[in-house]
Amino acid sequence: MTLASNMSPALQEAIQFIEKCETPWSRDASPPWGIHEVDPPPYNRLYGPVHGRGPVSGVIFHKHVMLAEWGQPRKADLTFSVAKTYLALLAGIAFDQGLLPDVHEPVIQKCPGIGFEGERLNRITWHHLLQQTSEWEGTCLGIPEQVDRYRWLTYQPGKADGIKGDARPLGEPGSRFEYNDVRINQLSLALLHLFKRPLPEVFEEFFRKPLGCTGEFQWVGYEQGWTDVNGQRMMSVPGGSHWGGGVSISARDQALIGMMLMGNGNFKGQQILSAKWLDMMQQSCDVASYYGYLIWLNKDGALFKDAPRSSWFALGAGSSVTWVDPKLELVCIMRWIDAPKTNDCIAHIMRAL
Repeated sequence: MTLASNMSPALQEAIQFIEKCETPWSRDASPPWGIHEVDPPPYNRLYGPVHGRGPVSGVIFHKHVMLAEWGQPRKADLTFSVAKTYLALLAGIAFDQGLLPDVHEPVIQKCPGIGFEGERLNRITWHHLLQQTSEWEGTCLGIPEQVDRYRWLTYQPGKADGIKGDARPLGEPGSRFEYNDVRINQLSLALLHLFKRPLPEVFEEFFRKPLGCTGEFQWVGYEQGWTDVNGQRMMSVPGGSHWGGGVSISARDQALIGMMLMGNGNFKGQQILSAKWLDMMQQSCDVASYYGYLIWLNKDGALFKDAPRSSWFALGAGSSVTWVDPKLELVCIMRWIDAPKTNDCIAHIMRAL
């Protein structure tokens, strides 16, 4: 554990508590790695690579001072669905550059021929995809979106109203929030066609380099992820590690990204992402008040009761937690904690602060 010189006993106790909340997932990438085992066959398998994890790890910044880091904060570990938030950041770069001037424009207008044809699908907008309310229907990277219908996460407020993988009737775009990794991969495919460049390359240029990220990093796809973009062969990367692949990054570098988000897009005087986009990301979804643009909101305390209402989160299986609170000037990264204990970990940090 590396501590700031003014580390309080309460914060030291909080970190010791977090270190005792390790996920039951194996450290060597043996099952139950990923969440593919709950998928209906033949999709209960990996299509991309995974790798072994480190111990419970993390970093805490408060008022721009690193108070502590623990575990292996420099190890590039899989983030699972934190990669969804990184897709939202890439959409923000497209917005800022004028590639995506109107999030309420139907996706088909800028990305024809990739699966948004049809009387209902052609009404799906970028806004719907970013809020996970698109009700998109189809197959992306060889996987049908039906495998993730009726999906419900442990920390998601409310309860499931069906069995995962069943053929739930689909509604109008915008009518229902559903955490669906195939639809996320469809968003990633659309962003690839929008940028006409591999997304990891764009992420490196516009985020990792200006933020000074130095750790190992990879964003890899599935065996069937190669696609043609303007006559060039490019990998369409998934927005997570469901079925393998996805983003591997260190907690240290995640904290740098978090610091930029805490600063409303500004990092050390440089505006990396527009404040307007960060504000759009934090607007509550009409049908899921706890969700914004691929981030989890806590405005009513329904997500984590002991976190401030000003907090928001990027969350991944495993568990991987990026906790950002601009009002508190707090960025906290927690890796490989047991998901049901997330709020308890948050409560210990809040008491220490």
